Amino acid sequence: MRVLDYPSLPGMATRRARSKPQNASLPAFSVDLLREGRLLLKLGIGKPTIARMMLLAKENGTTVQEELLASGEIVDTLYFEALANLLGLPFMAEIDAEQVHDAETLDTQLVFPEMLRLYHSSRPAITVIVPKLTQIHDIALTLERRPALAGILAVSTPRAVRMAVWTAGRERRVRDTVTRLFDAAPSHSARIVFWGKQGFYAGLGLSIFVFSAFLAPLVWLLATHLLFTSIYFCQLFLRARALLHVKKARTRLPSIRKLTARQMGPLPVYSIFVALYRETEVVAQLVGALDRLDWPRSRLDIKLICEADDDETLAALEALSLPSEYDIVRVPPAAPRTKPKALSYALPGARGTFLTIYDAEDRPDPGQLREAYAVFRAADPRVACLQSPLVVTNAKSGWLSTMFALEYAALFRGLLPFLSSAGLPLPLGGTSNHFRVDVLKAVGGWDPFNTTEDADLGMRLFRLGYRSQMLVRPTLEDAPTETAVWFAQRTRWYKGWLQTWLVMMRDPGFLYRQMGWKAFATSQILVAGMILSALSHPLTLAFLFYLGWTLMAGNLSSGDTLLASCLMILDILNIIGSYAIVIQLGRKPMSPEEWRAVGGRWRAVPAYWLMISAAAWAAIIELYRKPFAWNKTPHRPTEL
Repeated sequence: MRVLDYPSLPGMATRRARSKPQNASLPAFSVDLLREGRLLLKLGIGKPTIARMMLLAKENGTTVQEELLASGEIVDTLYFEALANLLGLPFMAEIDAEQVHDAETLDTQLVFPEMLRLYHSSRPAITVIVPKLTQIHDIALTLERRPALAGILAVSTPRAVRMAVWTAGRERRVRDTVTRLFDAAPSHSARIVFWGKQGFYAGLGLSIFVFSAFLAPLVWLLATHLLFTSIYFCQLFLRARALLHVKKARTRLPSIRKLTARQMGPLPVYSIFVALYRETEVVAQLVGALDRLDWPRSRLDIKLICEADDDETLAALEALSLPSEYDIVRVPPAAPRTKPKALSYALPGARGTFLTIYDAEDRPDPGQLREAYAVFRAADPRVACLQSPLVVTNAKSGWLSTMFALEYAALFRGLLPFLSSAGLPLPLGGTSNHFRVDVLKAVGGWDPFNTTEDADLGMRLFRLGYRSQMLVRPTLEDAPTETAVWFAQRTRWYKGWLQTWLVMMRDPGFLYRQMGWKAFATSQILVAGMILSALSHPLTLAFLFYLGWTLMAGNLSSGDTLLASCLMILDILNIIGSYAIVIQLGRKPMSPEEWRAVGGRWRAVPAYWLMISAAAWAAIIELYRKPFAWNKTPHRPTEL
């Protein structure tokens, strides 16, 4: 075995050569990088390729091997087969997962695929290794000293090791995924819709509410009306504060962009999770968008997470011949069949220091990861999550997508930046959340039983002492254009917000102590207020028309007329003010092109709110009948 006899590497600077003027501009490489380069020469890799990989390794703080595998200039199976030949060891392109014994510690090989033990029924166990170029020298010496090891060692690829580990541990992992949060912190899990006390108090409150309507109908009507009026006013006030903040935020935009454009030096591994289900049509667009991200390929860990029985999506992904930074994770079929369960299933395999999630139809800004990393570096360690704004690009496709675009602009570029600046809890969006991986694991990951896992996780992070902030660089996506698709999606969202509120309110006193009065009140306005205002909106409109008809009929006494007039004025101000604030909050952060795409369809906001109300009522029914059902939103490739 002659792996110890490294040939010289022409064209690369040595300590003596760098003293000569003609070589003064060549970079200085570490001993390990030089050793890797020389070994690659023995494998037949061309000098220009080796030089490029060495420069990338020096720049990114990686190894030449990592850069070479990520570059796509070599097939990983051929590369590791060549290493096996160099060491005189057998090569295994595929690993039989049936020969791998599952254990809790097995998942470490998902993050660092280095060694795997294979057990046979009729012959000694074999240890599969994934050698690094920097280890070849030591492995060769060991094999020279102990030749018998060659009979129980084999070489394989990182991808083959990970695939075997995913398969071998699938039953344990999916079981742990479903039960992890509930077992560790049952009060944070939506697995039980109503806890005992909640069910009792909910039934008692509903009984009192109904009984009061029969006992004192006028007093009941007045009290209920004032309650809904107060809820509307609180939401109006919060959005008005956010509207004032939008004007300030726009002036800070250039300085943020300048900060995130800086070179940040060697970058950490960044994990990207995308949960896919029946997404055959958009997988090519998704991979194209991820390939455009401005981050070293050797520092990316992209997990495309699919249901194991989704054969069409899996076939579409495998047909793309994905590069080494991509892993296809197959989630075994098990209830609940939800996006957060799929994300939590893949979480033990996250190799990154930071992690972001995207949806199948997303087109993130290429510089989004760099901005997130810059903000994380500068932020307090308690900042555990960053939310990128979501921007709808198909506003012209119909009035539903127009309303969606206006709504998203108001939320992600209006309300959430205000909440972030005020240090208040953020109900996260379902995509483009960037996390510190250690914190995400510490808080239990996503709740597999919550159908708005984003809002739930945002609230849980705040309750546990962490904070969330907003980014500037957006993620582009298309909104639903079909009423049935929109309604199913919105019903799922409201069902999840109901779950989130029930989880939060299992111990209101404890929640208050965790959050403080300002955050507690804000969370009630954001979650409970949104639900109640959606449910009550048609009732408020009906009551307004009833008051108007009654006043016009002139059948009331002077005292009743005054009260009815006051209530009617309050209703008009609340409703018209709410419409106006939402429209303005969406319009302000929009570009002129975006607002032109909206056109005059902003006038459909009242009809849109009635549809939202219908979805909220449907969510209550669905929470009772099928609390964990996930209404799938189909996606199509963007036309832009």
